[in-house]
Amino acid sequence: MNNKDFLSITDLTGEEIKQLISSAVEMKADRWTDLLNQKVLVLLFEKPSLRTRVSFEVGMRQLGGHSLYLSPDEVGLGKRESVPDAAQVLSRLADAIVARTFSHETLEILSRYSRVPVINALSDLEHPCQALADLLTIYEKKGRLEGITLAYVGDGNNIAQSLMLSSALTGMNFRIASPPGYEVKEQVLNASREYAAETGSDIFCTEDPRLAVKNADIVYTDVWTSMGQEDEAEKRRKVFKDYQVNDGLLSLAKPEALLMHDLPAHHGEEVAENILYSPQSVVFDQAENRMHAQKALLADILGGLEISSLTNYQ
Repeated sequence: MNNKDFLSITDLTGEEIKQLISSAVEMKADRWTDLLNQKVLVLLFEKPSLRTRVSFEVGMRQLGGHSLYLSPDEVGLGKRESVPDAAQVLSRLADAIVARTFSHETLEILSRYSRVPVINALSDLEHPCQALADLLTIYEKKGRLEGITLAYVGDGNNIAQSLMLSSALTGMNFRIASPPGYEVKEQVLNASREYAAETGSDIFCTEDPRLAVKNADIVYTDVWTSMGQEDEAEKRRKVFKDYQVNDGLLSLAKPEALLMHDLPAHHGEEVAENILYSPQSVVFDQAENRMHAQKALLADILGGLEISSLTNYQ
């Protein structure tokens, strides 16, 4: 996908996702290279982040390139500076734009006016970079993706939607338990089912977290209230009170099941206190793998890296 945008996990085929995972595994073992020497990456953020900023900046440095972070106050995207203008200016000065936005529409406008690749570092619709890191983590721990069952408990948000789509693309089974009114978007569900019909993935939606988690290989959750939804926090605590991942719920999964969360976490809400520090938790492996997965992505987009063939993905 050299020189292409990455706005959705569906910008990759299932085969390309697996190839990127192979490349990320290799890069994790041998971290430093000059592959992207003289390349410049701009991080254009409307939302703050710990993992996203650090993983892209350190990753770009390990690839031999440079990165520049632009905070919300510096740009005032869509307010002080129009999105088309920002896209045209930045694409004359940098080799790629990593954008973290409130609205997915902002990403699409950036893409439309940019001369260089635009990478989605989170929008209200998807978080495809997180999905790549999650799949890398699952592959490392389980040795495969095909046939693995991931149970997601909670809000059908951007994380859930990228996970559902990526599961369907790679042959993973995906279950989601969400309260009424908080399901994934219908178009995402329909697209996932179309991909699943080709890969043999099973997509299952329910309101019962116990039903979703039963005999699952992976139990995954996310915050009940995302950035920009703070005024809904109290309402959401009431709606999601039966959707906490705790020892009782986790015990319904397979004994060797893994616990995943993209972070930041609200301990005592979507996850019970201290459960993220349990032996089953791989959340900090996920956090580290953001960098390795994104390095493979950047190398492919900016460096034209001939990523590992599927013969290396087992």
